[in-house]
Amino acid sequence: MSTAQQHPQINMQQGWQQLSSVLGEVVATQEGAIRQAAWLCADCIEREGVIHTFGSGHSRAFAAELVHRAGGLAPINRIDLEDLALYGNWPLERVRSLECERDPQAGSALLDCHQIEAQDVFIIASQSGVNAAIVEYAHQIKERGHHLIALTSLKHTQQTPSRHPSGQKLYQLADIVIDNCTLHGDTLLELPEGEQVSSASSLVGVLVAQLLNAEIVGALLARGKQVPAFVSDNIQGGIERNLLLQRRYEKRVRYRG
Repeated sequence: MSTAQQHPQINMQQGWQQLSSVLGEVVATQEGAIRQAAWLCADCIEREGVIHTFGSGHSRAFAAELVHRAGGLAPINRIDLEDLALYGNWPLERVRSLECERDPQAGSALLDCHQIEAQDVFIIASQSGVNAAIVEYAHQIKERGHHLIALTSLKHTQQTPSRHPSGQKLYQLADIVIDNCTLHGDTLLELPEGEQVSSASSLVGVLVAQLLNAEIVGALLARGKQVPAFVSDNIQGGIERNLLLQRRYEKRVRYRG
């Protein structure tokens, strides 16, 4: 039997070349923004605040990467559009529809599903940063006087019209913007017909999340503060240590399975 051949320019090696280029650009250009964001987050933890992460669509992967995991910090709470169904009495079908992230009412209602305090910091990940729910959520955060960190693609958002009535975009509302350095459309490889395939934003999100985690820990240690970090449940004493941390923050953080 003959083996199918890959297109000479669409293959694993080409994908890795493009992807590693994006990752390298993030590390080379976003160090300052990540450190500034980490300083804000360390301030928040030092003042007994909570860091709230949010992403819709594939950006949920970034929000989840930071929470309730071995090596992660305990005072981080993931906010999700599905919270509108779990805690806000919205129909699940409405929350799970593709239209939800384009609905400004969704963004307006999200904060009411969680216990928010003045010292809390927010991180939003959005590739385009233009959908109405995300922008409205950012508006609500800033109206309440909180610091906002955005992870977004500047190449993408600056070429895409806002879907929010204000005409604003996520990066225009954020105190600190971390550029994920991906292209408009979040693709890496071009097909002969002009279409593009393969994406980088999810992997960049994981990288940024772990770099941010390391910088927050470093900032806390530099101040002589304890680091409220989870360990693996699957090491000796891990479950007991983690339960103590969960109890410390359980009134403010929803630890999800």
